[in-house]
Amino acid sequence: QVQLVESGGGLVQAGDSLRLSCAASGRTFSSYAMGWFRQAPGKERDFVAAIRRSGTITRYADSVKGRFTISRDNAKNTVYLQMNSLKAEDTAVYYCAASTDYGVVTTAETEYRYWGQGTQVTVSS
Repeated sequence: QVQLVESGGGLVQAGDSLRLSCAASGRTFSSYAMGWFRQAPGKERDFVAAIRRSGTITRYADSVKGRFTISRDNAKNTVYLQMNSLKAEDTAVYYCAASTDYGVVTTAETEYRYWGQGTQVTVSS
């Protein structure tokens, strides 16, 4: 069992930066691949970024590539999402999630077993 708690969301202007954090409970955090997803109002939840348990392999949605960076600190049981050059279309509730590490970085929502409650990011234009 893994419990995830996101933080760091807020209201910013276009072009600003934010760093989201996701703190995980339990001593098995380092065995999980971690992902970030987001859900805008009236839309489905979409993949944003993911990182393998070692932290050496990452994957991004095309819409955030070059602007967002996912990282993790296994000693702190925390995964981060650094978001730069934010745009109005980045406005959404952001969720972190944990998946069994199968050896590849998965973008499929169904592969993630544990989810946080989400944190709101609002970008004004």
